[in-house]
Amino acid sequence: MAYYLKKYILIFEYKEIGNSIEHALGVELHAYHVSSKFLASVGDKYGFDFEGSLIGDKAVSVVFDNSKLKRAVPDMQTKVRFDQGVRIALDYILSHPEECQKEDPEFDAWCDKVIEVLEDAKEKI
Repeated sequence: MAYYLKKYILIFEYKEIGNSIEHALGVELHAYHVSSKFLASVGDKYGFDFEGSLIGDKAVSVVFDNSKLKRAVPDMQTKVRFDQGVRIALDYILSHPEECQKEDPEFDAWCDKVIEVLEDAKEKI
């Protein structure tokens, strides 16, 4: 559930965002949870910078602060809930595959390797 801290600030846990996407697509999410610190420590070697995007204030949740926008446009009112916005965004992505769905086999292979290494570590302990 999203938390309202102030009138124009929303906080979502990543699990909620994933669940919203899962529900909008009508599929089951098969998430594999990996420590942000682990990703940040091994990503650089392969050219992936996870330090700034995962460590710190975005480690567990993400904050949407619309207060600046509200000050600039005081009459602005949001009329689309987060889950509705997810559906709108996904509809666009799915209807524009040439523009929005670029495959990245190198990153996919790296993700598979991370999972393989972590699963191997589980077996060895």
